[in-house]
Amino acid sequence: MTAVHPAPRPVPHRVPRRVPPALLAGVVVAGMALSAWGARDRTTWFLETVWVLVGLPLVVLTWRRFPLTGLLATLLAAHALVLAVGGHYTYAEVPVGDWVRDTFHLSRNPYDRFGHLMQGFVPAVLVRELLVRTSPLRGSRWLAPLTVCACLAFSACFELLEWLAAEIGGHGADAFLATQGDVWDTQWDMFCALIGATVSVLVLSRVHDRQLRTLEAAQRGV
Repeated sequence: MTAVHPAPRPVPHRVPRRVPPALLAGVVVAGMALSAWGARDRTTWFLETVWVLVGLPLVVLTWRRFPLTGLLATLLAAHALVLAVGGHYTYAEVPVGDWVRDTFHLSRNPYDRFGHLMQGFVPAVLVRELLVRTSPLRGSRWLAPLTVCACLAFSACFELLEWLAAEIGGHGADAFLATQGDVWDTQWDMFCALIGATVSVLVLSRVHDRQLRTLEAAQRGV
């Protein structure tokens, strides 16, 4: 008689581990509290961190209905901490930026440039996730360029807000502008955001797509 072997059991699909959203939110809240404590300029702190003050409650309130991928949630938390550091010290006086300037003999504190790279790098994943999940652009060749264009448009709007702050606050807005005497600071800021968004789309799209598929499968109960 031929032996009958039992059929192999299917290997369960493993959902990749991710940092718990509650932990990320707690880290951001703690970072914001430390940032506010002893901030060098209260007005500058508020202007630099208002995105976190508005964005964090919005993400928490909509999480059950619209949870984010682990990649996006982690990047948003990291970006919030970058803003918190810049708000605490003002971007032109962040100590690690001073160290980089002195070590590499730069003409200015580069933390502001790093902040604008993040202004493109992180929102690119946010815009991409919103477009994939709420528009017909999923799988479209237009997804990447439109994502980058949206980030550049946001950067340009932010520069207009800085201009408005300078008109209203005069010299009092210098800490918020962080131009450090560079007449081309506005153009550099937008260029850094453009580079950040482009690199983000090129480097993170595949990882992001995998996490989007996993999130959708979890929502369907697969």
